[in-house]
Amino acid sequence: MEPLPRRRERARRIARVLAEWYPDDTGTALAFRDPFELLVATILAAQCTDERVNQVAPLLFRRFPDAASLAAADLAEIEEVIRPTGFFRAKARNIQACCRRLVEVHGGEVPVSMEDLTALPGVGRKTANVIRTNAFGLPGIVVDTHVLRLAGRLGLSERRDANDVEADLTTLLPESEWSDFSHRLTWLGRRVCAARKPRCADCRLRADCPTYDPPPPSRRHDGTP
Repeated sequence: MEPLPRRRERARRIARVLAEWYPDDTGTALAFRDPFELLVATILAAQCTDERVNQVAPLLFRRFPDAASLAAADLAEIEEVIRPTGFFRAKARNIQACCRRLVEVHGGEVPVSMEDLTALPGVGRKTANVIRTNAFGLPGIVVDTHVLRLAGRLGLSERRDANDVEADLTTLLPESEWSDFSHRLTWLGRRVCAARKPRCADCRLRADCPTYDPPPPSRRHDGTP
């Protein structure tokens, strides 16, 4: 891997380009009205599109509007509502266990600290950072599948574990830029730098992408360049 100073320079150039390219894309696509709704929606979003979650979550919240009602709900009712998000049995168990801890330990409110959030059932660092950055406006790097992929492609981290990549990225940019940078990387991964067929010709980061493979020069019909 390149020395840290060179990676920092690249990260700062990438951050500037992304800020110009996606000036308003600095948050999650999940719809929410408060930290509790975002917490539940983020659990539902595992292996599911944000669009589907945004369709299903309001139905769940109409029936169970807070942590106390979800904690006391019949598990089968939760499963019924969230079935379209996939893995609904495991998600229902996590949501209910999470809500019971919220009620028992935090008075039904979503905690702010990383330690308290990751102690909730079904909540890892990625989910905790989604909540901290979007609901509480705190600095953090959300390492989802897109950020994990792009960090490698852009030469910002060689590691494959999400927590390790998060640690690497925090060394490259000021804390004040962490949240916007990671969210913009997610949008880039969704729109341009796809896992299977990245649209490199449409990417503004080609100059700073060590994995960019430019197409061969075109040739004339007689076979000469």
